[in-house]
Amino acid sequence: MKTIGVIGGMSWESTTTYYRYLNEVVKQAKGGLHSAKVVINSVDFAEIEQLQRQGDWQHSGELLAGAARSLQSAGADFLLIATNTMHKVASQVEQAVDIPLLHIADATGEALVNQGITTVGLLGTAFTMEQAFYKQRLTDKFGIQVIVPNGVQRRLVHDVIYQELCLGQVNSRSKDDFCTIIEELASNGAEGVILGCTEIGLLISQTDVAVPLFDTVAIHAQAAVKEALNLE
Repeated sequence: MKTIGVIGGMSWESTTTYYRYLNEVVKQAKGGLHSAKVVINSVDFAEIEQLQRQGDWQHSGELLAGAARSLQSAGADFLLIATNTMHKVASQVEQAVDIPLLHIADATGEALVNQGITTVGLLGTAFTMEQAFYKQRLTDKFGIQVIVPNGVQRRLVHDVIYQELCLGQVNSRSKDDFCTIIEELASNGAEGVILGCTEIGLLISQTDVAVPLFDTVAIHAQAAVKEALNLE
């Protein structure tokens, strides 16, 4: 079994979900007392969030690149960045180490293709919904059209992520708002909706809406275990 390196802490709430998923999927695959071989470097999200607000992605990338180097030194065979937004600096991380990075958008794109999805809605931080680094990768590599909520809705989603979910707060009003936004994406042609922030799964699950949801934490973790166990 390969050792999975996880750059986490963005936020730590979602990193705990990653750790649980990785171990659950290994247990399902191998049974018995098996668990995942994982090393985690959990950064201070307050530092990262401040750099995000300042638009200082270069410095953010340097912090994550340093975390990646420490994971490689600790014996990781490949890496996960346990957040969608910080894949904006994925190339900096990749260049800092000699081990592969398993990109969250690639794992998600493969899951969408496997389900025959050609048009998908995307929820996430404003950075993920509005900038090209995530959406364009899905389009260029997988031929998937990506649609996002309107401006007011994008601000609401972004604020709920940072002001509630990243603080461990789950509010029923926000859940209702997210369900409404998801339903509107579906009415605008989305055949499925990506939960493109690793905290959104704390708020919304498939039982809440009719349109298929693609939880990037679960998808990323499953892809990581597949790689760790050399599964086809």
